[in-house]
Amino acid sequence: MKYDTKELEKQMTKTMEAYESNLATIRAGQANAAVLSRVTFEYYGAETPLNTMADIRVTDARTLVITPYDRSTLKAMEKAILTSDVGITPSNDGTVIRLIFPQLTEERRKELTKQVAKKGEEAKIALRNIRRTANDAVKKAKKDSTMTEDEVSDAEKRIQEVTDKFIKMIDTITATKDKEIMAI
Repeated sequence: MKYDTKELEKQMTKTMEAYESNLATIRAGQANAAVLSRVTFEYYGAETPLNTMADIRVTDARTLVITPYDRSTLKAMEKAILTSDVGITPSNDGTVIRLIFPQLTEERRKELTKQVAKKGEEAKIALRNIRRTANDAVKKAKKDSTMTEDEVSDAEKRIQEVTDKFIKMIDTITATKDKEIMAI
């Protein structure tokens, strides 16, 4: 029996996508609509994502303009942004909300790179947990006598190779995000 790594790669790809999604929400000094992806507000009694109820546009490198589809939601959207972890005070002119991203200080850059490194380490831990689960399944197959010692050794080697590939990808993405933060 040869160990198939497709399911392992599928799980690790989901972890990578979640990591990239988490990185997109980190405000790096430039206007980016992804920082609002987790902001929700109450609309007719239900928590509604802000980005589904408004047109969000980047007007210049440091400004996001949020135009609600329903003007009656303007105040609720503004309040949701204020209470979220976006860290920017919205400016409401009665028709649109403007978010002006301030220039990053050196201290804030260092804080952001630490945040990126922490999220990267969390993603690596998730990958290692997936690897451990796969290795446990292989060991169980050996115990059940459905795999030989050589097949187990080969499977563990392939699992490690896939894990190393994904960890390298996380390191690359983390380094790119760090450069982006330091360049702004």
